[in-house]
Amino acid sequence: MSSLQISLAVVGGLVLAGVVAHSAWTSRRNAPRQAQPDNRQPEDPVFPVEPVLDGERRDPGFDGPLSPLPHPEKKPGLDALIDVLAPIALDGLVSGDAALAAMPPTRRAGSKPFAIEGLNDGSGLWEMPVAGQRYRAFQAGVQLANRMGPLNEIEYSEFVMKAQGFADAVNGAPDFPEMIEEVARGRELDQFAGDHDAQLGFTLRARSAAWSPGYVQQNAARLGFVPGVIPGRMVLPASVAGMPSILGLSFDSQAALSEDPDQSAIREVTLSLDVPQVNRSEQPFVRMREAAIALAASMDGLITDDNGQLIRADSLDGIGAELEQLYDTLEARDLAAGSPQARRLFS
Repeated sequence: MSSLQISLAVVGGLVLAGVVAHSAWTSRRNAPRQAQPDNRQPEDPVFPVEPVLDGERRDPGFDGPLSPLPHPEKKPGLDALIDVLAPIALDGLVSGDAALAAMPPTRRAGSKPFAIEGLNDGSGLWEMPVAGQRYRAFQAGVQLANRMGPLNEIEYSEFVMKAQGFADAVNGAPDFPEMIEEVARGRELDQFAGDHDAQLGFTLRARSAAWSPGYVQQNAARLGFVPGVIPGRMVLPASVAGMPSILGLSFDSQAALSEDPDQSAIREVTLSLDVPQVNRSEQPFVRMREAAIALAASMDGLITDDNGQLIRADSLDGIGAELEQLYDTLEARDLAAGSPQARRLFS
């Protein structure tokens, strides 16, 4: 072999090696980022402090979720503020077993929740009927409005039929309010709810390399998020057990269910806040803002709106101020965010 052939062979080998190396480098660069062993010490900060909004440096002050309290909130009962109430008078005491047997098979009238409560003869409190207890009166109720709209005439009629059927079974006499008045009250409540509903969302978009599901889950878990019931969804739990989660975080459910999640490429995740569902004391918007900043810093992402527009810091300040006014308005109507009445109305 001549020296020229040897030289060409060497050059060819170097070129081939370079192509292989470049291909491997490009493949690694474009591969979704993977979760890494978490070697942080307990005293390490939960949030990074890198800039993510408009190039300005930010130092989030939230230091993790509150520890859940052991006692869940008691299930809320019927309320004249948001329910049509129909008293059911009795000739004598009725057992809880008889009341449960007389319950209608479904707990809805159309799209509205329907319920029956009994006045416990021993405690003197209204409650859902319980086996082994005795009741001296009942009341039936149907919700005036929810996010499906106001109570209509057909739903009211279904409510009357269900309540009357229960009353007949327990030898009770129901007293129904005027349908026209209650339907009008439902429309007014629905108008108020529609004018004061708020569901916020931030979209976190990858600047360069995509993320694997494990990478997203690891970074979100560091901020206190836990897996939700639905694949591709995580939640930030409330400080009180049984209350709605403070924030939601979601990404492509198909990526979460992939046979090889490490190779699933996620380029955006969504942070969400259902304002009326979460108590004001949880500071949900502050935590949403700081979680978005922290995730964008740790995952090399940008915070945008649904249209892909970068969200500026002053815009977030404006949203926070508007939410404070909304909280005040809801409280003035006895529908404070996170209260049982607000959670039922805005559902």
